[in-house]
Amino acid sequence: MVEFPDPRRTFLEAARKLIYDPDGPAASLDDVRDIPRLTSHTLETNRMARTRDRILTNLEEMYKEAFDRARASEDPSQMVALDFAYRREQLYFEILLDLRDSMDRRQG
Repeated sequence: MVEFPDPRRTFLEAARKLIYDPDGPAASLDDVRDIPRLTSHTLETNRMARTRDRILTNLEEMYKEAFDRARASEDPSQMVALDFAYRREQLYFEILLDLRDSMDRRQG
């Protein structure tokens, strides 16, 4: 008769190795600073590289492509919705970018 391994025992052995083995996978997580997190400290030490123009140009290109597809399908309601959404998103990004710029000036 074939004897199958006990899944509970296999799981417990893997958990024990993960937790207690000094060379196991958890060994690389000993220093909490190595874990990438988006914290205020991370934002302060790593300034964002994207410029205002690049962000707004990417937004414009994305909406222009969607608007061209809506125009090709002759869907006026979709074109109106996209136009409104573009203006709304542009306003949101302008506000966020203004906040980012003011925080940069404050720290610099």
